[in-house]
Amino acid sequence: MPELPEVEVTRRELLPAWEGQRITGVWARQSNYFFLTPPRVLKQRLTGKKTLGLRRHGKYILAALDDGSQLLCHLGMTGRITAEPIAKDEHVHLVLELPKGKAITFRDVRKFGKVEWIAEGASSPRLDKLGPDALTIRPAEFLAALAARRAPIKTTLLSQDVLAGVGNIYADEALFAARIGPLRPAASLSNVEAKRLLGVVQRLLERAIESGGSTINDYLKPSGELGGFQDFHQVYGKTGERCPRCKGEIVRVVLGGRATHHCARCQR
Repeated sequence: MPELPEVEVTRRELLPAWEGQRITGVWARQSNYFFLTPPRVLKQRLTGKKTLGLRRHGKYILAALDDGSQLLCHLGMTGRITAEPIAKDEHVHLVLELPKGKAITFRDVRKFGKVEWIAEGASSPRLDKLGPDALTIRPAEFLAALAARRAPIKTTLLSQDVLAGVGNIYADEALFAARIGPLRPAASLSNVEAKRLLGVVQRLLERAIESGGSTINDYLKPSGELGGFQDFHQVYGKTGERCPRCKGEIVRVVLGGRATHHCARCQR
């Protein structure tokens, strides 16, 4: 599933083509669970509106429209948004037509992606559940959130009400870089450890954005190019390999239904 870096790379690549453009028409597939707002309503609410900007919170992209409303987009596991018209095969669910034959196209093979129209002054239950964005959360907020959690620190990092945007890949990589064992209760981290971990998380996310995100299975940038940060992963997906730091074995455990990769020797 695309995490914060992949979503931010998508937002940045879409920005030049989408920002400032008026939506001249909307093509939408028949209603399915991809649509949080029915296709007929999207056509009514989006046609003729100008996109003023794109922002991101966690794993969500929000397009601000000139009537004060917003369009929420979530990539899910296999979603991809491109800034060009493409053939409307069975996996294309939404096309926003722009001037001069341009288009914003949302394609999703598994339909776990989501789109929702949010009226001016309204919010979305999905956004209401999110905590601070992982790139902008303040250390004091992070420390307070950990102090109240008895769950393993890996599980806590994946809790979007604590740290919006971090997923399995970057949680594993950050815990390794910070030398913190994923099984430790979140509340057991000292203030020094928690601040170090947050700094590692944010630097790691920035580096991943600069590298175009991580392509593991399906993720591609809107341009069609692969991400590059997977080449820098230290532990994620490397079960049985040697730790690049201490030469111990990288092991895989399951926490909360999620695979977790770590070095049992040097992560404590």
